[in-house]
Amino acid sequence: MITKRVIPCLDVRDGRVVKGKRFQGLKDVASPVELGRFYSDAGADELVFYDITASAEGRRLFTDVLREVAGSIFIPLTVGGGINTLEDFDRVLKCGADKVSVNSGAIRDPSLIAAAAKRYGSQCVVLSADVKRAGGGYHVFAKGGREDTGLDAVEWIRRGEESGAGEIVLNSMDTDGVRQGFDLEMLEDVCSSLSIPVIASGGAGAVGDFITLFQSLPFVDAGLAASIFHYGEVSIAELKRALAAEGIPAREV
Repeated sequence: MITKRVIPCLDVRDGRVVKGKRFQGLKDVASPVELGRFYSDAGADELVFYDITASAEGRRLFTDVLREVAGSIFIPLTVGGGINTLEDFDRVLKCGADKVSVNSGAIRDPSLIAAAAKRYGSQCVVLSADVKRAGGGYHVFAKGGREDTGLDAVEWIRRGEESGAGEIVLNSMDTDGVRQGFDLEMLEDVCSSLSIPVIASGGAGAVGDFITLFQSLPFVDAGLAASIFHYGEVSIAELKRALAAEGIPAREV
C-alpha cells in the first residue's frame, strides 16, 4: 500500500494564517512562516499555502510571505490563490513552490491545466475544487467558495484529470471547519473513479477521522487539515503513530 500523507494547510489572508467554518467567520491564528517551520520540523509530509482572498480580490498572490515560508521549510510546498496564467505558475514556482494549486483560474480558463502540465509537468499541477451539495448533486464553487459556478463536480474533476492535472484536492465546503470527520460520501461520489492522487480536505476533528478516511476510502492518498493542527489538538507525530498502529502506512516522524 502507498504511504498515506498528512498535510497541514495554511489559509493566508493579509499575511496571516486564518481559519473559519464553512469558509466563513475567519479568525487570526498565527504567522505562516512560524507555523510552516513548525510543521516542517514536526514531520508533516507536505505543506499547503493558500492565499485565500487573491481570486476574490482579483489580485496576484502575495509572494513576499510565500518566499519566507518556502525558505523556512524542508518539505514539499503546494501553493494556490490567484493562479490565473502560466506566468502565475512561473512566479510562484520561482518563489520556492514545488506544486501549484489552481481553482478559480482553471474555471475561468480550463485550458490552463493542460498548458501548465505541458510546460511544467503534471506532477506540478494540482486541481483544487471547492465543492458543495447543490441541486441534488455536487457543484464547484469559485472565488474562495463565494460563487456557485453550476459546474458538476464529478464532470469537472474528471475533466481536470484528462487535461493533465497530477493531483486533486477535494475541499468539502459542507464539512469545512465542522470537525465531525471528512466528507466520505462526497469523496466516494466525486473521486472514486480517478487514477491520480486524491487529497481529502474539510472536516478533520480528531485522529480517528484520518483512520476512518484511509480505511474507508483506500483510493484517498492524503488527508489535509488545519484547525486540529493549528490549535495543538492533534500533533503530527501522534497522528502518525495512530495510523501505524492501525496498519496504515505513513512516513515516520
